[in-house]
Amino acid sequence: MFRTSLSLAIAAVATAAFTGAASAGCYSCYTPPPQPCATCYQVQTVPPQYRTVQETVMVAPGRVVAHRTPAQYRTVMVPKTVMVAPGGVAYERIPAQYATREHVQMVSPGYSYYAPVQPTCNTCGGGYSYGYGY
Repeated sequence: MFRTSLSLAIAAVATAAFTGAASAGCYSCYTPPPQPCATCYQVQTVPPQYRTVQETVMVAPGRVVAHRTPAQYRTVMVPKTVMVAPGGVAYERIPAQYATREHVQMVSPGYSYYAPVQPTCNTCGGGYSYGYGY
């Protein structure tokens, strides 16, 4: 008996909720508590916004490479060898190498909000304003 009464009460509440929305002409939208001509609100979704960012990054740092040069000798007379050029070091400078890298960056996350929708009930008279002063 108690279960039957509970089921009937739940069914009555559900019917009242669906009838209120249907009578105001609001389908698949949220309506606040009953008003003379209830304003309907529908969920509006704004997707996330992205942009592509390019930045310059260093691929390899600059460096200096040392190359040794050996001394050069030449035989001048049969028993005598003479140094013609002394040994040394030659330095080669290699500049840093850079590249451009692209990556996607989120500008604003997506969000949802409720926007007013003009109701289609018979008591409004069509002169509905959203209240924004337009």
